[in-house]
Amino acid sequence: GNPATPATHRDALYQLEAPFKGEPRLLARLQNRYQGAVWGNEHLAIVEDGWWKTRRTCSYRIDPATGGEPKLLHDRSSEDAYGDPGQFVVAPNAFHRWTLKLDAKGKTLYLQGEGCSPEGNRPFLDALDLASGKTTRLWRADGRTTYESILRVLDPERGRLLTQIQGPKSYPNLFLRSFGKKASLAPVTHFENPYQPLEGVRKETLKYKRADGVELSATLLLPPGYDPKRDGKLPVLMDAYPTEFKDTKTAGQIRTSPHTFARPYWASPIYWTLRGYAVLEDTQFPIVGQGKAEPNDTYIEQLVANARAAIQEVDRLGVGDPRRVACVGHSYGAFMVANLLAHSDLFAAGIARSGAYNRTLTPFGFQAEERTYW
Repeated sequence: GNPATPATHRDALYQLEAPFKGEPRLLARLQNRYQGAVWGNEHLAIVEDGWWKTRRTCSYRIDPATGGEPKLLHDRSSEDAYGDPGQFVVAPNAFHRWTLKLDAKGKTLYLQGEGCSPEGNRPFLDALDLASGKTTRLWRADGRTTYESILRVLDPERGRLLTQIQGPKSYPNLFLRSFGKKASLAPVTHFENPYQPLEGVRKETLKYKRADGVELSATLLLPPGYDPKRDGKLPVLMDAYPTEFKDTKTAGQIRTSPHTFARPYWASPIYWTLRGYAVLEDTQFPIVGQGKAEPNDTYIEQLVANARAAIQEVDRLGVGDPRRVACVGHSYGAFMVANLLAHSDLFAAGIARSGAYNRTLTPFGFQAEERTYW
């Protein structure tokens, strides 16, 4: 059980037949920690394992009826959004249990994913051939001016999906999407934008680098009718949340779409655009600990580097006044705000919501830190 002790297998999955009085039967031995299973039928299930320290995650095909050695399907870093194969499509069976969706011949599984890329998310649907292990792309969202997400895979063989389409100024609505030889798109809902005062908010994705070369991004929101030449540089509200990574290459990957509708929510910073602020939303704040280094070894230095890079970018674009920037964060983001105000002179103000600042009171739990405070 001790992760510091070498072992060829960490966990094992067993099956115990009803009425649960016999001996359990081994289904699979796993190299890493068991993370879950998606059941298909008596001869098919997908099992996942993972190892937190390296961010490695694997998925295997097993035969619950016979057991045997698991067949590896995916071996990847959980931090690599661009290489994410997606989640297996499930559907309710005769007992109303959600199980793996197979084609009529029982030879194909399906995967749906966000399709993260440097250009933004483009959700997809793939077919996985069980015999060869190869995947075929069945459908991918256009992603040029809209963001279309899959809500339900209705019939992958006939090419039918229930999707949601939205744009920067288009409120999300549901559609029946047919792909293949008879491609079509039929609206299901016709919701109007209930946030008319925010309709004129300008939205764009910024891409920039911090001083050590790590690529970063943020969503920039500007007030309706704003003209940089006429109105000059605006005060800035920067909303962020730190995230730990083990790899600088994946730390800056884009995990959103530039074409999502700017929908407000209870803690949304978008309201500040109507008060004359430039807003940075989803500002990337990766804290990277490569190799044997832990992210918190250089937590403060990386916090400041992330903030400085974002401020320099809005200053370079001529839309943000570097002397009038406020940072805002919630929970661990509030802890970020306190440290940025204490350890840098980049901000004029900060909003720290519901934070925990005295880490001697949480000595055995500090976000993803593996070491105790002491």
